[in-house]
Amino acid sequence: MQPIDVVRQLAGSMNRAVLGQEAVVDRVLLTLLCDGNLLLEGLPGLAKTRTIKTLAEHLEGEFRRIQFTPDLLPSDVTGSEVYHQAKGGEGEFRFQPGPIFGNLILADEVNRAPAKVQAALLEAMEERTVSVGGTTHSLPPLFMVLATQNPVEQEGTYPLPEAQLDRFLMHVTISYPSAEAELEVMRIVRAERAGQGASASASGEAARVPQEAIFAARREIAAVQIAEPVERYITAIVGATRDASRFGDDLGRWIHVGASPRGTLALDAVARAHAWYRGRDTATPDDVRAVAHSCLRHRLMLSYDAHAEGVTADAVLTRLLEQVAVV
Repeated sequence: MQPIDVVRQLAGSMNRAVLGQEAVVDRVLLTLLCDGNLLLEGLPGLAKTRTIKTLAEHLEGEFRRIQFTPDLLPSDVTGSEVYHQAKGGEGEFRFQPGPIFGNLILADEVNRAPAKVQAALLEAMEERTVSVGGTTHSLPPLFMVLATQNPVEQEGTYPLPEAQLDRFLMHVTISYPSAEAELEVMRIVRAERAGQGASASASGEAARVPQEAIFAARREIAAVQIAEPVERYITAIVGATRDASRFGDDLGRWIHVGASPRGTLALDAVARAHAWYRGRDTATPDDVRAVAHSCLRHRLMLSYDAHAEGVTADAVLTRLLEQVAVV
């Protein structure tokens, strides 16, 4: 089976388990294919955790969940050196890996932990290594941090620093499902509670996708072509976030700090993955526009004027995309 067929089969399995969130599943898989990290934001009960656990159920690898709380310590994430006493009386320190040493890492409610704990993820997310006690430990080849947060309940939370936000390939917002999807969710949960249904993992509906299939898909995505005009279109979009005043006084007032070069790299990688997933070997401006909001919304720092006027990052990006043309 070709890698693209395996990925589409994985998407189908996830969409059967997480109803009404096809767009979110699409973004989760694009992040996986691009070897990135994902920030998933939404209100409680919208299947954020379920989406991530469903991916773990259908993908070969080790799933680790870290529940972020105010009393969490950095060593609870990365691990620490533990002293072992030998029988002869001499002892030694040995590294005890923490839950970050897995393939799919769910950082649940990541903004519930203070900055020093959030910082424990920085090296892992960017360099795919963890340094403890002067020794650097490598993480598995397939590694992905999937963090969740609630956008409304902010009491007792610690906003993510810009340096950490920038390390997420995409920031995906999850909204309410349609009425039909919610009706189906109600029926499925009712059947499961009555003992008439079973999860995909319990029923053995499908074999888990091997990691090599994901690596093969990544190699094919790396071969997807992107023409110079599309490359310049990507840099123009990112550049517009840094100098928005030339597109109107409002945009100039609303953006305090634009996207970093990581935004350019994210748009390039995800646009090519988006094209590959749809069976094309060349990325187009439509692919760039399709993923621009998810790749850039968390990389913009809006001004006080924007917050005061109720302007969102998505609204700013929509205006910019209307103004920036393909060269």
